[in-house]
Amino acid sequence: MTSLFVTVKHGPTAHSLSLDTSQSPMAFKLLVSGTTGVPVERMKLMLRGKVVKDDSSWDEFKPKADQTFMVLGSATELPKPPDQPVVFLEDMSDHQLADALRMPVGLVNMGNTCYMNSTLQLLRSVPELQTALAAYPNQQLDLTGALRDVYAGMGQTTDPFSPFVFLTLLRQVNPQFAEMTRTGGGYAQQDADECWQQIVTSLNNLPGIHPAHRGDVEMDDAGSSAPVRHFTEQFLMGEMSKTLTCDDAPDEPPTHSKERIFKLDCNISINTNFMMSGILDSLDQKITKNSSSLGQEATYTEKSRVSRLPEYLTVHMVRFYWRRDISKKAKIMRKVKFPFDFDASELLTPDLAKRLQPIQGRIREIKKERDERRKVRRKTKDSADGSVKKEEGEKEKLARQEEAAELEKLVDPGLREDVGASVTGLYELIALVTHKGASADSGHYIGWARKDSITPLSVTASIDEQETARDVWYKFDDDKVSPVDKDKIALLDGGGEDSTAYILLYRSKRLD
Repeated sequence: MTSLFVTVKHGPTAHSLSLDTSQSPMAFKLLVSGTTGVPVERMKLMLRGKVVKDDSSWDEFKPKADQTFMVLGSATELPKPPDQPVVFLEDMSDHQLADALRMPVGLVNMGNTCYMNSTLQLLRSVPELQTALAAYPNQQLDLTGALRDVYAGMGQTTDPFSPFVFLTLLRQVNPQFAEMTRTGGGYAQQDADECWQQIVTSLNNLPGIHPAHRGDVEMDDAGSSAPVRHFTEQFLMGEMSKTLTCDDAPDEPPTHSKERIFKLDCNISINTNFMMSGILDSLDQKITKNSSSLGQEATYTEKSRVSRLPEYLTVHMVRFYWRRDISKKAKIMRKVKFPFDFDASELLTPDLAKRLQPIQGRIREIKKERDERRKVRRKTKDSADGSVKKEEGEKEKLARQEEAAELEKLVDPGLREDVGASVTGLYELIALVTHKGASADSGHYIGWARKDSITPLSVTASIDEQETARDVWYKFDDDKVSPVDKDKIALLDGGGEDSTAYILLYRSKRLD
């Protein structure tokens, strides 16, 4: 190696640098760039009036000690040192790794507990639930407190998390989940839908959110004067209005009733091809009961319609039924298409549908306008410095802010005050649980969640980056977590023993 000291002059400033002629001129230019701040791609390095090119050989120039190199090119501001010391991955704690990698962790299967693991991952995609649980008193050791600790633990490690305490309490609250296999070889497989119902029901002691300002997450407390509903009543529970009429006695006055619902059932028959038709089938039923006017049993038609939509709407694909001939639950394999974007208008009472109509119409118009603007942005050629695309992105952000303000004015006043209620009646799929196998007593459950529902996007992400991120999902196969494309989710509609959609979680579309 031959090293010699030379002078590098950039403008009025001269620097003394070591030149290693055994290395390429490109290596020396990188050294010069680091000293002068002139980027290599904008630098012209000259010696004795001759330009030193990247692919040149030092033999052409035969540099000598104390010779002067001239540097032409404008310097950029030298990068500033980081505010905090750089920490390498191998030196990070588990909590720091979890924040840096931003990959959600899986859950350990503790013996046929995939039904519970997949359900926990589904509920994890409700950020308001995470906030409410974080405010739940730490001294509580009930199922709600255990759920809080599960999610807190999952956020502080990069290793699969073991929800042992939660499972123990779940089995204490409902001994069904402690059943053993018929052979006595371990705990039996359970139904994910029954597990979901038990968890959501247990959250009835979780305080709700104050209706001070829509969008705020302010938890209930003893100092509040206005009564606040529990969290599940606000965000996960809807209301069904039912009308019962007697087919055999048309003059008999109809009876009306209301009940709270945690989910919508999608009944599956030989004619069911789409989720909406299965839900509508479950809402209109024929029942036999005693008629007070006839003094005997009669046939009644029960018509149910939704009078309150929650922010998070759960749909249960009723795929299991009891077969007497084999004495166990069998699975309906039929393919039933489910939408990524779900319009619940057909399921509503006339009153609720009327209250949602103005905002729904404008949302549909805005979607078409945004699609047109997206096409224009994709065709627009960017400049070398990226300023054109950046400017287009800023224009789109301003346009969406104006659209959001316009939509906010169309929100029904009553729905605005109903914290946790959907103000649009339009939903997007954010998570689901699938079942693989032929019966409820066997097979395997897997959780799936849209990436942005688990890992919030960066505040600096562009509009196009945000929309692209919605096509990325996470697959939670117990302790194994992997990203998958949206197209994979569309294939989970059934038709065989492979993974089939069983529980679907929809989130009300936001006004942004």
